[in-house]
Amino acid sequence: MKINLGIFISSNEQKENNVGNLLMKTFESNFRPVKGDILDDPGFHADYHNGYEVVKVTINYALNECFVSLQPLVLESEKMKTETYIERLEEYGWRIVSKEELMNI
Repeated sequence: MKINLGIFISSNEQKENNVGNLLMKTFESNFRPVKGDILDDPGFHADYHNGYEVVKVTINYALNECFVSLQPLVLESEKMKTETYIERLEEYGWRIVSKEELMNI
């Protein structure tokens, strides 16, 4: 089954246009996460979490695909900039989901 992990990341910075980003990582797996599971990924920074909780799972059996929403993350800007954390995730296979793509999910 194709598993699509999604995490919403924003910061606590006080900016007018402070919008977060949805990042997604897709892989194949013989099992799927369930709500309450704690997932780990090498892209997750230990200063924030050792893993993220699954908060929602949506399954499309016709497409053999699963969408997994992880607990959103709000970064404290004095510890790490949002852009830095996102760059770290991208190094480990995560990608930013565009607004257009999000509307088609």
